[in-house]
This record gives sequence, C-alpha cells and structure tokens, in this order.
Amino acid sequence: MSRTELVKRSGISKQQLSRLENGQIRLRLDHLEPFATHLGYTPEQMLLWGRFPGTEVGHGATKEDLRVKASKSGPNGPAPGQVAELGSRMGGGGASARESRKAGRRTDPVKSEGWVFPASFVREQLHTTPDRLLVFDVDGDSMAPTIVSGDRVIIDTGHKTPTPDGLYAIRDTFKSIIVKRLQLVRSARPPRVKIISDNPSLAIEEVPLGELEIVGKVRCYLKLV
Repeated sequence: MSRTELVKRSGISKQQLSRLENGQIRLRLDHLEPFATHLGYTPEQMLLWGRFPGTEVGHGATKEDLRVKASKSGPNGPAPGQVAELGSRMGGGGASARESRKAGRRTDPVKSEGWVFPASFVREQLHTTPDRLLVFDVDGDSMAPTIVSGDRVIIDTGHKTPTPDGLYAIRDTFKSIIVKRLQLVRSARPPRVKIISDNPSLAIEEVPLGELEIVGKVRCYLKLV
C-alpha cells in the first residue's frame, strides 16, 4: 500500500504519518488506531512485539499500553488476531476449560496469553492466517535433533493433507499432539502414510491415510539458545 493510499483510507495527514514514521512524536494507541487495521494489525500489535502481555516495550509504549493489552488478552483466551498456544505439555500451563481451541477432531485447552506475529510474516512466509495457526511446545526426543523437547512448533491447522511430504502435527494413540515426518505412499490404494521419526533409534510406521488424524502442517519452530 502506498503512503498516499494509507493517508486516504485512514484520514490522517501525510505530515502526521511522516512524524509517526520518523519517531518525531511519542506513539500512543490513539495515534495508531486510524490506520492500524488497514495495515493488518491492531494498534497494540504495532506498539508491542512478541507475546502479550509482558513483552518488551517499544517505540515509547507505556505501562498503561501494556495494561490495555493485558485486559484484552484474558481471561477467556487470546484476543482476536493472536495465535493460540496449547496448554503446556498438552495439559496444564494455566489453561482452563473456558480456554480451548478445536484442533482436528478434538478440543484442547489453550493458554490465556497468545502470540503475535507480523501480518506480513504470517501472510508471505507462513502462507496462512492467524486464526489457522497454533503454537505448542514439544515433549520428547522422537524428532531429535531437528526438534527437541521444549522447542515450540507453529502449525497451520488448515493444512491437513500430507502433501507435500514433511513435518506435520498428528494425534498419537493417547490423543496427544506430536510432530512427525509424514511421507505419502502414492502407489498404495487406498493411500497409506509413512510416519517417520528423525531420531534414528525409532522405527518407521505405516498406516492407512484414513486412520491418521492430521492436526496441521508444521510451518516453523522456535528454539531457545
């Protein structure tokens, strides 16, 4: 979007937009409200980066801005535009029965705080929308060294067909969500899928596609260093 188009849509002046861009005035939520939605963000997302609340303060955001965001994030789960995170280890982590998210055929508890990613990153790199994304932390070493216990995985719940081959989140026998590498056996009729662990000590499984519950495709994962 050009600056001229943004000015036209938002109703603010070019001079005001220039002052905001160049840091000549201290940003507040009311400064950002006229044009934030036209850029694919909420005003709070333009002030804060990362997880809400309790993230780093940027561009002159105040403690009051943080309190505003915190009040919009709970107690009933992530605010609109945030990416939900499933309860830690698929269980606790502060999740409650009121905070849940349908993942595949089941509904799982989610944390009251959500994640926020730049709209352009979700759109251009992950090729999806925030409402289709889920974050959860991995438990176990079946995908080591690619993904290890404690890494957070971002999945696209709108992508449930195992093509192309790659990393997907699936339900295991105990109904927990795990990450595996799926390879479609295209010559099989009916279709079958190989379930592969990157850990070489674990055997490859093969099941009919119809018996496999795919929660979503892994778009990226976050590692602590």
